[in-house]
Amino acid sequence: MNYKSSRGGGLTVAGAEAIRSGIAVDGGLYVPSTLPVLPVPTGTGVGYIELATTVLAAVLPDYTPEELRQCSAAAYAADKFDVSDTVPLVPVGKRHVLELWHGPTSAFKDMALQIMPHLMSLALKKTAESSDMLILVATSGDTGKAALEGFRDVPRTRILVFYPSEGVSEVQRSQMVTQDGNNVGVVAVEGNFDDAQTGVKKIFSSVQMRELMAKKNLKLSSANSINWGRLAPQIAYYFSAYQSLCKTGKILCGAPVNFVVPTGNFGNILAGYYAKQMGLPIHRLICASNDNNVLTDFLRTGVYDRNRPFHQTISPSMDILISSNLERLLYHATDGDTGKVSSWMGQLNATGRYAIDAQTLAKIQATFWADWASTDASLATIRQVWQQQRYLLDPHTAVAWNVAEVYEAQTQDVTPTVVLSTASPFKFADTVLQALLPDQPVSVDASLVLLTRLSELTGWSIPSGLAGLAAKEVKHRQKCRVDTMPEVVAYFVENRLDSSGK
Repeated sequence: MNYKSSRGGGLTVAGAEAIRSGIAVDGGLYVPSTLPVLPVPTGTGVGYIELATTVLAAVLPDYTPEELRQCSAAAYAADKFDVSDTVPLVPVGKRHVLELWHGPTSAFKDMALQIMPHLMSLALKKTAESSDMLILVATSGDTGKAALEGFRDVPRTRILVFYPSEGVSEVQRSQMVTQDGNNVGVVAVEGNFDDAQTGVKKIFSSVQMRELMAKKNLKLSSANSINWGRLAPQIAYYFSAYQSLCKTGKILCGAPVNFVVPTGNFGNILAGYYAKQMGLPIHRLICASNDNNVLTDFLRTGVYDRNRPFHQTISPSMDILISSNLERLLYHATDGDTGKVSSWMGQLNATGRYAIDAQTLAKIQATFWADWASTDASLATIRQVWQQQRYLLDPHTAVAWNVAEVYEAQTQDVTPTVVLSTASPFKFADTVLQALLPDQPVSVDASLVLLTRLSELTGWSIPSGLAGLAAKEVKHRQKCRVDTMPEVVAYFVENRLDSSGK
């Protein structure tokens, strides 16, 4: 099984090379040439480590099963997750919630970014790469901390994270700016996530930056979901959710299931699409957006138009207008027509807009359904679910829950539904308290203090990774403009130690 660029340029490569390089030379994303079909999970089931090994072995055949088992065991070890089953499936009313936030940073990004550094280290060996890697990350909140934690002091790597200065929660910011590690850097960017992501993409395509990297014996790669090594591990938790439904007798093995996914960059829900292509009986993938509803409009009309107001919302990890992973879906929906994909991406870059043909849209809509939830609707959903079910939703999961209700009301679809929960509610304690106590003032600046208040109000425990944030030393205070990001990278290359302290 090999990988090629979604835009048709460059060579066909094995999985290790796709992971090592992160993005194709023509700016496209690596996509699998074929996808193997796996057996449908049954009620007997296996542990998450074994399940992840099976899924990754199917899509990364140039890694041995034993290598992948070791990677999975290191990533999903019991001391890194606060529950024994890694990704518990919790019944909440008539739906099920897949809790993806029990890892060290309390966000779903841990499911990929705990294993990706291990895959990257092996990729360097498999490709006989002599250069060390500089991992560049643009984050809308959770990816940054998860990547920093995953790559901290990993041999032969350095990692630099850019986050929007006003576009993350106080807890998310505190997690990043207090990060330990010889090989890590964190910088606030004036602007929103799309600005930071565009800046990182330009750095990847810069000839001058590649020349500087070569002089320092470094090569660039990414920990965002544009890297196949970040996306592939996410396929496993869809299989895990289905296995849990079978194991508990909620469905018969082989019966269809719907997944509702809060998403901004489209990677989380795209992993579900790959799971469906690999044989998982998924009926609908329901794309849930917040006020930045560019994906909702696209999946309904086939027109992608980022030329619209950008909204800073209570679900900041979804505050995105350029959904990078959608490019991969377009490749598959056009049966690998790289000419079309390249043309659409060119139009997006030049005008901020493109429109796909009716046939491609019909293929996409056969699987995907989309809607969005406003800030007010999300707050009301958090409050309603707590009052009725005594279950806490973070604001991103609240978007998904709200959209699930709309979908079921409009379609009368009674297919069993799994809502993907992407972050601990304590990462957004100020917002959750605002929802639960609408008549009481909540100070955003006191978010770290509010963790205790939320715990006392609900009886839920503060995740261990968040409990001590207020006392941690701030180690990263740098800020920059989008246009000075290349200079920041150059300074980091010149001055930051690698994982060995050199």
